[in-house]
Amino acid sequence: MNIDKDQILQLLRSQGDDAKAQRAEQELPGQVDTDRDAGLLSTLGIDPMDLVKALGGGGGIGGALGGLLGKG
Repeated sequence: MNIDKDQILQLLRSQGDDAKAQRAEQELPGQVDTDRDAGLLSTLGIDPMDLVKALGGGGGIGGALGGLLGKG
């Protein structure tokens, strides 16, 4: 699944993780492919499946993100 980097940054910032958002802003491509970029997402402490659920699977920002930022 392709996700715009800005959505990921907004998500991280909404969780109060500005340091991780800043790192993601520098390292992620403009369009993040959750399959292709799974390793990079993982190094940022982001679970690609949780990201898909949160941004693309209808869970909303708060729904599926409970464990997203706690990993890593």
